[in-house]
Amino acid sequence: MKEESLKIENGSSIIDFLLIGLSQDPTLKLFLFVLFLMVYLLTLIGNMCLITACISDLRLHTPMYFFLENLSLVDICLTSVIVPNTLSQLLVRNRISFTGCAAQMYTMLFFCGTECALLAVMAYDRYVAINFPLHYTVIMRISICITLASCCWLCGSVIAFSGTFVTLRLPVCGSEINHFFCDSHAVLKIACGDTYVTEMIIFCSGIFILLIPSLFTAISYIRIIMTVMRIRSSEARLKVFSTCTPHLIVVTIFYSTAIYMYMRPVSKNSEDWDKMISVFYTVTPPMLNPIIYSLRNKDVKMALKNVFLRAHFELTSYFCSAAFQKMSIQK
Repeated sequence: MKEESLKIENGSSIIDFLLIGLSQDPTLKLFLFVLFLMVYLLTLIGNMCLITACISDLRLHTPMYFFLENLSLVDICLTSVIVPNTLSQLLVRNRISFTGCAAQMYTMLFFCGTECALLAVMAYDRYVAINFPLHYTVIMRISICITLASCCWLCGSVIAFSGTFVTLRLPVCGSEINHFFCDSHAVLKIACGDTYVTEMIIFCSGIFILLIPSLFTAISYIRIIMTVMRIRSSEARLKVFSTCTPHLIVVTIFYSTAIYMYMRPVSKNSEDWDKMISVFYTVTPPMLNPIIYSLRNKDVKMALKNVFLRAHFELTSYFCSAAFQKMSIQK
């Protein structure tokens, strides 16, 4: 036992990590379990409904909803990487293997990076739709949309690989990670030796996947607002602003919290604060995106209504047919 502890102190690789989680207070852990479970279920239901509506209704086969399908898929995957493991931590002390930690870090960075790029592409799509409505179908044709979406997923993959590799190549001086998932900054806090090079690589990656997309998104929305301000009808302006404002709020929450986490030096004095901030870019946006982006949309509501009516009709037909067959057999 003494020999093993010496190896860890000297920076040896270890078999597994202990995730401290969000809290050690039993009462607070119960409250957080219920809260995270509700958020997870709402996220799954909202995003699955959105994907189903977009696929089933031909009116929603447009660039805007194509990107929303990708965003919903990313949100489902992102929360499924983080939340189930967090729920487990709130019930029992959760250990995670080195391989499991690497897999979780990679997938979390992959889906977060993809979402960063997708939000920028979606802002560009709205910019083209509002500023160049006559050329929209030509500019945002299907081949361009597929290329843009593919680039978003590719960017997420590249960022995830670089972030995971440079973080986990370092030896560690402990086995406890004070976080609720294997975050790169949380792992760096228990790393041995100088982490300056790794932090600089993560910072440069943040410029590419966080700062540039956020600036691109901001410019797109500024141009949209400038165009809307030239509309004479106050009712039309209000309609556009009522749609754009919730989008901007969610985008601002996601980008600002992610930038705060990954574009600053690693500090061991802000661990509890870091865990709270992490919730705002890993758990909150995936729950809000279906509501903000689509479930307030009349076309999506109509598509969902048609889906539910069709499902109700098919279920009713099935049970009626089964009952009729049963009656026939009895006779």
